[in-house]
Amino acid sequence: MDDPTAPTLLEAGETNAVGRMLGLLGDEWTLLVLQRALTGVTRYAQFRADLPISNSVLTARLQLLTDEQLLERNVYQTNPLRAEYLVTARGRSLWPVMLSIWEWERHWVAERPEDLPVMHHDVCGRDFAPVLSCRACGKPAAVRDIGAEWGPSGTWKRSVPEGARRRRSESDSSRSQAGLFPETMTIFGNRWASALMGAAFRGITRFSDFESALGAPPTLVADRLKAFCALGVLEATQNAKRPDWAEYHLTEKGRAFFPVVAASLQWADHWFKAPEGPALVLSHLPCGAEFVATFTCDQCNAPLAGHDISIIPAS
Repeated sequence: MDDPTAPTLLEAGETNAVGRMLGLLGDEWTLLVLQRALTGVTRYAQFRADLPISNSVLTARLQLLTDEQLLERNVYQTNPLRAEYLVTARGRSLWPVMLSIWEWERHWVAERPEDLPVMHHDVCGRDFAPVLSCRACGKPAAVRDIGAEWGPSGTWKRSVPEGARRRRSESDSSRSQAGLFPETMTIFGNRWASALMGAAFRGITRFSDFESALGAPPTLVADRLKAFCALGVLEATQNAKRPDWAEYHLTEKGRAFFPVVAASLQWADHWFKAPEGPALVLSHLPCGAEFVATFTCDQCNAPLAGHDISIIPAS
């Protein structure tokens, strides 16, 4: 059996760490099962009770997360057979991603189907919000402070997930009950959406450039741009020199999503290793050092660690 604490070694020339991460985390039910697991849910019946999910979908997601070593299946009773799903080191290390999602949804989403969990910092004893910071200089970091260049395994083609699971339609009435982060899933829960958002953070603004970089059909690009503008993370503006050209720029709400992106990229870089090297190389422009994302407590300014955080489910 593979060492669950060791990174996954990727094939040369194949989907890179970014694509693997998006293919795994860019799925609504996968993130929801992980969210429940990180708050202490371990048994099949508990997942079913907490989520409006079918047996077949839950079984498939638990199997996927076990195969990808984010969860470990532990049989604790044989007659009748009973198993629990425990979070591994790989799964636990997703806590910065989940905290960033919760904080973004709390601040930017006016209406949610249910309240978000409370994040409590056990070190200072207060409820907190995570602040994205640079490990080298300790200062808070915003998207405008980060330089990004392709690494040895980094191309648009290799950074887009190979496939996507079937999504429920927008008209599905159960969708409104599905999760704690509906707007995040509009951005993150589709391979083309997540790739397009990444392109926007890399500075792409024109329709034709999105289409060319991602290799996506124009109808899909148009659909995602329309959805992002409706969500308020992008805004369409006229090109100053060509009024007939529209440009799509990140809004304040869109830029505020960067901690989710930064935490996800760092998780991917740690757990998926391409033989050529990393997919992206990030730098913190104010201090000039390689950018390694850390999160601090907005109440006491201390660095956050997963074992010092209590996640209190909404009552």
